[in-house]
Amino acid sequence: MHRVGQFVAHVRARVDPEEEAMARRLLPTAAAALFVSMPVADRRHGLDVAERLVANGVDDPDVLAAALLHDVGKGRRVRLWHRVTGVLLEAVAPRVLDRLASPNPRSWRYPFHLYVHHAAISAELATAAGCAPRVGGFIIGVVNDDDAHLARVLKAADDAS
Repeated sequence: MHRVGQFVAHVRARVDPEEEAMARRLLPTAAAALFVSMPVADRRHGLDVAERLVANGVDDPDVLAAALLHDVGKGRRVRLWHRVTGVLLEAVAPRVLDRLASPNPRSWRYPFHLYVHHAAISAELATAAGCAPRVGGFIIGVVNDDDAHLARVLKAADDAS
């Protein structure tokens, strides 16, 4: 049922100008441009994750930046049907999904590569756009012991959104 809710939210996604302004305040200029370049559903999801974190008392700017940018690596080539297919294959045949993912940007299978590897791609894009390396660590889930609790809270907020 949660996945059905995510599907509906994806289709109905909207982002208010005030919400984009908040993201611009949190992110370095180049990273804010990355955020704005994301499809509206990914921006909405990132904002939902960040809002959930704030509601749970998280105010660490690097965690909030990671929340906003954790899906930027999917880009505009990962369409809704790729996402649905990816979720289904992750659940029933993850090895098929891995084989389907092609690193060749000219292949029709490339969006599955983006889907599978979006965390690493997102972390790289975020740090290249001026975010602290810590933001990239939160995105890929590789953090020091002091930040482990924040990484868990971020993952929980992402899973719930």
